[in-house]
Amino acid sequence: MSITTSTTEQLADEFDSPARLLTAEGVRVRHEILDEHVADLDLQQLADLYTDMVLVRRFDTEAFSLTRQGELALWPPLLGQEAAQVGSARALEDRDWSFGSYREHALPILRGVDIDRWLKVWKTTSNTAWDPHEHNIGLNQIIIGAQTLHAVGYAMGAQFKQDDSCSIAYFGDGATTEGDVSEAMVFASTYNAPVVFFCQNNGYAISEPTSVQAKHVLARRASGFDIPAYRVDGNDILAVLAATRLAMHRARTGHGPSFIEAVTYRMGPHTTTDDPSRYRENDEVESWKERDPLLRVERFLESEGFNVEQLRADAKTNADALAKQLRAGAIAIQPDPAEQMFDNVYSSPHARIERQRAEYKAFAASYEKAAS
Repeated sequence: MSITTSTTEQLADEFDSPARLLTAEGVRVRHEILDEHVADLDLQQLADLYTDMVLVRRFDTEAFSLTRQGELALWPPLLGQEAAQVGSARALEDRDWSFGSYREHALPILRGVDIDRWLKVWKTTSNTAWDPHEHNIGLNQIIIGAQTLHAVGYAMGAQFKQDDSCSIAYFGDGATTEGDVSEAMVFASTYNAPVVFFCQNNGYAISEPTSVQAKHVLARRASGFDIPAYRVDGNDILAVLAATRLAMHRARTGHGPSFIEAVTYRMGPHTTTDDPSRYRENDEVESWKERDPLLRVERFLESEGFNVEQLRADAKTNADALAKQLRAGAIAIQPDPAEQMFDNVYSSPHARIERQRAEYKAFAASYEKAAS
């Protein structure tokens, strides 16, 4: 796979309309740059990607339901963004690290994170969900944009050690106006760090539309940091896979950082505490339903003579099993000892943390004394 300045600049200039390989109608279209990065993909492999999206969607909708039933405290749904997350995740190699915010549910699922441990955070019984080093996934980040700095820091460290692993940072359109993201791109560009900035532009930063975040397409912001940017249809899993493969290859071969803007749509609320009907029209939501990332893959596979009915049935069976496991795990979760919040804050004992631990224990003891 060869990467040249001319090809990356050519793709970076395509900002007026997001690049795509699969239309909403399920028609395969050609793209001079992206095609070569999915040339190895056959129909069965595309069907496997479809199954991944079905699993992720069912996991997400089940978790949403559990929140409504009081089993989880909060949930930020990803409905509509399955192609952006699955397509980019499947472009990574096992040794690569991903750093997400709070909506990137696909990465932990596809990398085998233990569901029971993961849900503890969303049931507010634990501070952490998994050991990052077991799966090469940073923990959920609530501070908007902070994970971009983590991703760049990891990439710079890997570069220093002459390790050919790369990192990818996931964030939303709203995060692009945070200082952390700009600072991360400064360091990535200056040190030519092997990192990919993956922006899921889902139309809204909580209740504010993207038009409030920027007058121009978000991908253009990267040019100010001398970082090539690609704007793709985020509901087209082939385009997302191809663009992420291209960007990861650039990073791995010493060409430095890239920025991908995946134009997608958040079909549901920002979180389960949000009411999107207060800031967007139903007609807008309905128009995006026809651009559904799963539907377009079904349409394409059907046009190619693939047994889509059987694919749907098999995917549903797997998704039902995952949902059953999710529900059982969520219900069974018991709170961790509250004192654990002081563990692992620093890698070695720290006087300030130990003082806080002692204060907490005294506070808890006072309640026990009053109860007796």
